[in-house]
Amino acid sequence: MSRRRAPLAVLSTVIVTAATLTASTAAQAATTTFTPTADTYVDNAATGTNYGTAGQLGIDNSSVKRSFLKFAVSGISGTVSSVKLRIHTDDVAGAESPNGGTFRSMSNVSWTETGVTWNNQPAVDGATLGSLGAVARNAWYEIDVTSYVTGNGTFSIGVTSSSSDGADYDSRESGATAPQLVVTSGTTPPPGDPVWVGAGDIADSGSGDTATAALLDNIQGTVWTTGDNVYPNGTASEFNSYYQPTWGRHKARTRPSPGNHDYNTSGATGYYNYFGAQAGPSGQGYYSYDIGNWHIVSLNSNISMSAGSAQEQWLRNDLAASTKPCTAAYWHHPLFTSGANHAPSTATRPLFQALYDANADLVLFGHNHQYERFAPQNPTGGLDNARGIRTFVAGMGGAGAYGFGTIKPNSEARNTGTRGVLKLTLHNNSFDWQFVPEAGKTYTDSGTTNCH
Repeated sequence: MSRRRAPLAVLSTVIVTAATLTASTAAQAATTTFTPTADTYVDNAATGTNYGTAGQLGIDNSSVKRSFLKFAVSGISGTVSSVKLRIHTDDVAGAESPNGGTFRSMSNVSWTETGVTWNNQPAVDGATLGSLGAVARNAWYEIDVTSYVTGNGTFSIGVTSSSSDGADYDSRESGATAPQLVVTSGTTPPPGDPVWVGAGDIADSGSGDTATAALLDNIQGTVWTTGDNVYPNGTASEFNSYYQPTWGRHKARTRPSPGNHDYNTSGATGYYNYFGAQAGPSGQGYYSYDIGNWHIVSLNSNISMSAGSAQEQWLRNDLAASTKPCTAAYWHHPLFTSGANHAPSTATRPLFQALYDANADLVLFGHNHQYERFAPQNPTGGLDNARGIRTFVAGMGGAGAYGFGTIKPNSEARNTGTRGVLKLTLHNNSFDWQFVPEAGKTYTDSGTTNCH
């Protein structure tokens, strides 16, 4: 397991409740992650020593150690809505502490990483941005610094501790566990028609989710997930140590759906607590929203979907109330798939039938860790170019790849072994699709389909 992947002690959990979800804010937000341009610490036990190239950032009160971080923020447009400083405790004995430190802004932004010693250290003279309680070894923590980082510029943050049992954090020399400044901003929609992008079967102890999250860093729009957001059991710790450092950068613009692994935690409480109102009502998990000319429905294939069930009846009523000319839906278990690991889930057919009856245009699935595109079909899998719904299995978000079995009728394109995201551009009366592969891979698939 890589060092960024250890169980994470959660600094705080914020659950937002709302009666309705709106995609407009999420679709317009952009998230950018910065690493420090400089970081170091000083120690009054070695007053003339510089620690600029060290792999650690120490804080302590005996001997007194203070840490400094500097970030250069650029390329941010629109209003900054959220800035989080994310730091990771070192994976060594003694890195843990009962006091994770106090974080303050600094007026001095001209100090240099290789020039700072105890004797010439910059003053930690600004407002208190936040503090951490007890911190564990090898874990991520987060401090809200929105009050300080309000746009482009250079920002310094000083960290001190009142405890004689200090903490040790990873410095920028540590690579994947270097400090991060995650800036969410933007109130202007990206040019052109809205983009709707995502995948399922995402975060685990490997690096696949890192590769696909990097793709999202360069694609604006609303993010969807087709379930199994985190492995293996959907716990709060797994969400914070696996999902949060990668796809979590885009949480503010994400509209998820749950998978069976998310439900390995009773009631999928890790999932619902992590995403809050963005996941729909806790325990229900189905909801809808509009993007441009499209009505979008996120459904839950882990609860009852039978004809007459609460979810199926809600779906029919929701579709009947929509005034949008184009409709899409997504959930975890695929009705159509050629995957060898998971057979088609016929229990989902009543949901597909309701969508078909409402002349829906697009349905996305996950569950099988691969990519597959089907021609427009009716609920029994027959080719239907007049009213059929085009479907995609988009389970290539990061988890290990699955193979294919017998190729099902109407399967038009498929790939396994290339992680990626499915980018959908939602036009007024059609949609374009594009498989965007992880760095270093070449598989792609693209095309367009008109709405009914």
